[in-house]
Amino acid sequence: MDPAHKDLFRRLERFYDAVPRDAARVEEYGDLVLFVRDGAGFPFYARPRIGASQPPSLADLGAVRERQRELGLPEAFEWVHETTPGLLPVARSAGLAVLEAPLMVLDPEALPDPASLSDVPVRVLDPDAPDFAAAVAARRAVAAVAFAAAGTGRGEAGPAERDAAVRALEAAALDEERVRVVGGRRISALAATPAEGALASGMAMRVDDVAEIAGVGTLPVARRRGLGAAVTATLARELLAAGTDLVFLSAGSEEIARVYLRVGFRRVGTACIAEPAPVIP
Repeated sequence: MDPAHKDLFRRLERFYDAVPRDAARVEEYGDLVLFVRDGAGFPFYARPRIGASQPPSLADLGAVRERQRELGLPEAFEWVHETTPGLLPVARSAGLAVLEAPLMVLDPEALPDPASLSDVPVRVLDPDAPDFAAAVAARRAVAAVAFAAAGTGRGEAGPAERDAAVRALEAAALDEERVRVVGGRRISALAATPAEGALASGMAMRVDDVAEIAGVGTLPVARRRGLGAAVTATLARELLAAGTDLVFLSAGSEEIARVYLRVGFRRVGTACIAEPAPVIP
């Protein structure tokens, strides 16, 4: 590990460990921690236990995967390579496919004005607005369509596919979203036009003075218009204004990382995301 980044990675580990804890129970398996969500919602993952003196073993991974299958959860694992470098070969030996995503940190001095990145306005969702529920549903629908066609290339999926993907939120999920926004733990943003509706979306999760920007996606038909960069810059500005002094994200690929370079992010490491390798007939 780069000594200059030692404190940064320590803060990231505390963040990753803290984010799920207000909505999940914790189960430990050797040097791995599995977060199991209480109630409905996006399932969490397993990651290395803070303070572990060695990387998780093959037996640890096997025990967690067995428990995930028992609970009907995805066999998902996440970690920072620079913090737990020994887990990568173990995960691969277990037959897991590992995405090595560029881990990037914001240089606040390099953050541009969102309006300079796109001519489509970006708004931050207001939990007191009458359309908050519809806006959250639109954010999720945009993300669903965007991530179904990953990358930065233009495609055909657009507003019609977004509208077909809209799902009304259950009252409990909407309440959870509102509470987190009001408490400063979540920020969501939408880029939209009156004629086309929501075209890009993103969110940020915050714990104290550290925040992760995640889920930034653009409808394929609207790509190459600077929307992802504008949404990211808007979220970053909101986070800095709220007193956040470490803003980071994980890019899905080197190609996507180039978008974040335009917004003032710089690569500091690698975030690993592992899941079972697809079975090829």
